Amino acid sequence: MRRILLAALGAAALGLGACASNEPPSAKSETTGQYVDDATVTAKVKTAIASDVGVRAASNVNVETYQGTVQLSGFADSHDQATEAVAAAEKVKGVRDVKNDIHVK
Repeated sequence: MRRILLAALGAAALGLGACASNEPPSAKSETTGQYVDDATVTAKVKTAIASDVGVRAASNVNVETYQGTVQLSGFADSHDQATEAVAAAEKVKGVRDVKNDIHVK
C-alpha cells in the first residue's frame, strides 16, 4: 500500500513539474484571477453603456479590459454618444483607466 502511495505522489510531482514554465512572466501575462476580474469588468462596462447610452450604441462599441484598463473601440452616431460611453465606463467599479478609440460615423 505504501509503494502505491509513493508511486502516486511521484507521478503527481512529475506531472506538476511538467506544467511549470521556465520562462519568466512577461509584462503582458495575467493570472487566472486577473483574467476573471477583467472579464467581469468588461461585462459591467457593456451593461453600463447599454443602460446609459442605449443598446444600439452598446452593440457598436467593443470593450476590452486588461488589468483594469478598458479600451473602447468601434463607432458612435455622435460625439456626445462617444463621450457618454466613456463616462459610463469610468463609473464602473474596477476600471482604472479608459482608452477611447471610438470613432464618430
